Amino acid sequence: MSPTMAADENEFVIDAEGLTKSFGNRTVVRDLTIRVRRGRIFGFLGANGSGKTTTIRMLAGLLRPDAGRGTCLGYDITTQTEMLKRHVGYMTQHFSLYTDLSIRQNLEFVARVHELPHPRRQARAAIERLGLAGREDQLAGALSGGWKQRLALSACILPGPELLLLDEPTAGVDPKARRDFWNNIHDLAAEGMTVLVSTHYMDEAERCHELAYLSAGQILTRGTAQEVIENSHLTTWTVSGPDLSELAKRIKTLPGIESVTPFGTTLHVSGTDAARIEKSISGLLDGPQKWERAEVTLEDVFIHMMGVAGDGEA
Repeated sequence: MSPTMAADENEFVIDAEGLTKSFGNRTVVRDLTIRVRRGRIFGFLGANGSGKTTTIRMLAGLLRPDAGRGTCLGYDITTQTEMLKRHVGYMTQHFSLYTDLSIRQNLEFVARVHELPHPRRQARAAIERLGLAGREDQLAGALSGGWKQRLALSACILPGPELLLLDEPTAGVDPKARRDFWNNIHDLAAEGMTVLVSTHYMDEAERCHELAYLSAGQILTRGTAQEVIENSHLTTWTVSGPDLSELAKRIKTLPGIESVTPFGTTLHVSGTDAARIEKSISGLLDGPQKWERAEVTLEDVFIHMMGVAGDGEA
């Protein structure tokens, strides 16, 4: 049993400080500190190569950090990896179960690997829990992306972990399947499970209790979605009307304008100095386009950060 079983919801299930990891002359994670409380869903965001997967693999005990220290569920991530793996569920972005076995066979196999009592009964319970009933005899390889992810999550929680580490679990999955997947995650968190999840999707980021944005292996900002938006100090205008492509080219270099991004039939124009933006666009407000001050969104913030920090690759 994990040392944290009797801990209250204010206790840190993940507590890591100064994590650093290099591959050759590339530092992929640099002096990273993260703490996540019990029952929380913590979202990792960042461009490809920003260090999300490496961080998750260190927390799972699969990679040894070059520097720093950390615990998950009270277990040291460098010296107690075997105990850690027994209590942590780790789900990669690539489907890793047996494609030539059925849903039921895969889950029974997982139950036996973990030496769970009554593996058939455990598999049936997992099938019912995540809505796989009626499909249990389908081959895993014949499932759609959404059903594969549901099966992978079933296998991940079958041994009864207290912490889930999910690395872009819904990549390539359709919107309905993503929504169903996240409903399952929230149900698990409500039961006391702690979740660390990396994602590229802003609608998923908004469903996390807390967020952190990584770039070049460092956390640039963290907090709730609202705190991240407020701490960005961004001002955003939306522009609609004709010739938006030409307008975007003209205004990108104006003082105070730090990002110009197409959103459907509009442009989002953002920057951290509201007065400079207003001065720069003052001569355009009577033009053919319609300018409106807009509420800053999480997507505005992360697009802005990607522009400031570059592509995020370490």
